[in-house]
Amino acid sequence: MTAASPGRLAGRVALVTGASRGLGAAASVAFGGEGAHCILVARTVGGLEEVDDRIRAVGGTATLVPLDVTDGPGIDRLGAALHERFGRLDVLLGNAGVLGMLSPVGHIEPDVFERVMSVNVTANWRLIRSLDPLLRASDAGRAIFVTSGIARRAVPYWSAYAASKAALEELVRTYAAEVAHTAVRANLYNPGPMRTAMRAQAFPGENPEQLPPPDAHAEGLIRLALPSCTVTGEWIAGDSDLPAPPA
Repeated sequence: MTAASPGRLAGRVALVTGASRGLGAAASVAFGGEGAHCILVARTVGGLEEVDDRIRAVGGTATLVPLDVTDGPGIDRLGAALHERFGRLDVLLGNAGVLGMLSPVGHIEPDVFERVMSVNVTANWRLIRSLDPLLRASDAGRAIFVTSGIARRAVPYWSAYAASKAALEELVRTYAAEVAHTAVRANLYNPGPMRTAMRAQAFPGENPEQLPPPDAHAEGLIRLALPSCTVTGEWIAGDSDLPAPPA
């Protein structure tokens, strides 16, 4: 009998935020199926447990972390716990995000705008702040942050979400420049339209069956997570072809 392949991410430690559903869940299952131990971060315990079951079904393992990413001290404690247990972090996927509300700029409620910026921007800065030493401790730390094409277009009523993603992009590009001479690589990933709850919130009249499912992006995210990935500071569209890693 031929031994099964150990997987392209065998032995790697990968942390995914927003891991309980959508793209985060799909990426977690993909990483786990390729041999990574997944640190699943989300607010919903039940959702995390469902993703854990899916990861186990493909032969992977996971650690569940029920945590709101806007809990800055909680993010710091998570970094300390990962340092104590693993001493490093190989992959960070900053996926958690909220849409907020689609409204004229002057009509957005302050608490809604602040929540969008807190989840989509500040939380990712806090993750970088806490986890950068662990990514640098890896032989090939890979940081991937989910963005949107709306950040590069001026579309009425999308101001809060678009502004948050534009800020995230500049944050990540700056971080990529700062780690350019290390083994860490940081990139932005734009999946485009896909079948998620956030998409349904923004376009309630759209037929979700006409959109690709989140797991259509599994291969693209795996390639960005591989030690062989050399791109950094790049904006990667979900429908683009990443360079194939060396055989």
